[in-house]
Amino acid sequence: MSFDMIGPAIVLALGCLGSAIGCGIAGMASHGVMARVDENHGKFIGMSALPSSQSIYSFVLMLLMKNAILAGTLSAVTAIGIGTSIGLAIMVSAIYQGMCAATGIYASAKQPAVYGKCLAALGIVESFSLFAFVFALLLI
Repeated sequence: MSFDMIGPAIVLALGCLGSAIGCGIAGMASHGVMARVDENHGKFIGMSALPSSQSIYSFVLMLLMKNAILAGTLSAVTAIGIGTSIGLAIMVSAIYQGMCAATGIYASAKQPAVYGKCLAALGIVESFSLFAFVFALLLI
């Protein structure tokens, strides 16, 4: 049994867990608002799906880490360190993006004019997972 792929598995698992939690938080807010508002449901659904992007970053990192381990340019122990630390950063970013999306959904349901401003805040939270992704690329 080989433990070489633990690091890639960790980064993928943490990123997907964060995306699931973040989308769940935002999705629950979206459902609550859609029950009270008659229009613009697509905007709320779209906002609630934004934390899913972090799972893409973790998937790409998983593939790159796996290939680097197989090529011998990344050790399994280093991959565990990168996978755990970067995976946690991506996970926390996704969860907080979901929380931010939930408040954005509530705010834009009450005042539709603030929708774009709420998306800007979601982009700021997203940028931290992008930073973690790029830093991981530099480490691999």
